[in-house]
Amino acid sequence: MLLKRLSEASGVSGDEAEVRSLLKEELSLHVEQVTTDALGNLYLKKGIGRKPRVMVAAHMDEVGLMVVGYEKSGLLRVVKVGSIDDRVLASKVVAVGKDRVPGVIGAKAVHLQKPTERTKAIEISNLYIDIGVRSQEEAEKLIKIGEYATFTVTVREAGDNCLIGKAFDNRAGCAILAELLKEDFNLELNAVFTVQEEVGLRGAGVAAYSLHPDLALVIETTAAADVVGSKEASYVTKLGDGPAITLMDSTYMAPQLIVDLVAETAENLAIPYQFRRLTTAGTDAGIISQTHSGILSAVISVPCRYLHSPASIINMEDWQNTLRLTRGILNSIAEGGLRLAGTA
Repeated sequence: MLLKRLSEASGVSGDEAEVRSLLKEELSLHVEQVTTDALGNLYLKKGIGRKPRVMVAAHMDEVGLMVVGYEKSGLLRVVKVGSIDDRVLASKVVAVGKDRVPGVIGAKAVHLQKPTERTKAIEISNLYIDIGVRSQEEAEKLIKIGEYATFTVTVREAGDNCLIGKAFDNRAGCAILAELLKEDFNLELNAVFTVQEEVGLRGAGVAAYSLHPDLALVIETTAAADVVGSKEASYVTKLGDGPAITLMDSTYMAPQLIVDLVAETAENLAIPYQFRRLTTAGTDAGIISQTHSGILSAVISVPCRYLHSPASIINMEDWQNTLRLTRGILNSIAEGGLRLAGTA
């Protein structure tokens, strides 16, 4: 299962090579052209020369940690790469560096903490990675400054057609884009697996400038907050209620033309959908939509519980319906369902 392999691969922002290699191996025979750029974005093209030119993007990178120093005892000092809640880090198992050295995120034992310390989240400055060595010299032989650490999680099936795993943000989107590349559409499909989304939408800006598409679709995951302690109005999305359409976030405002296209396509195909009820955070559409003189962009997301944590949950019906909806949008565009400047 491609999604399982993508989820379990290591690909913290700036170190996406393992994910990129996996996708190239899986997809090279299904496309006409495969290229990368200086940042590491992976471009796969089909239907070159057709109109319209459509960009479909999904980011490869995940949140994680970077090694920035050593203690004399051999413990590794780290910083966060991307937005991670400090509260989810302590005691988690990780793989460090290119050799995936096993380690655990450590902190002062609870029975050694002062009463005031026990009431607060342990900040990253008080955490470290323990790889089981006894000196800085031993640690330096195994791990170099600047190497990355990823959470170690095996994908598992759970409950009502759900999967538990790491980095579904956004390997779930990558797996959808991979499936689309195995099909044919009557348009120029520019699939881009972008880098460094979690640290500032960096790869997508370069990709959009390079491709200058007529339209862009961003396939993402988004928070599902339908859990204990959240009122229904704060759910953002609900697991099992279908793909989510973004209306607005901190980087992007969806044109009504695009919202109508996505919603009407879902209704025509009898696909359940929901609107993302959150206006913070951002996606690659934020930078894509502002490139050149502006690029019409849409964001379609798979709901996901516990984003940016060591383990998250998605519903596979949501995933399948997001694939179906994106396929339907591409077919609608190919059939002239959306009038695009310069394509008449």
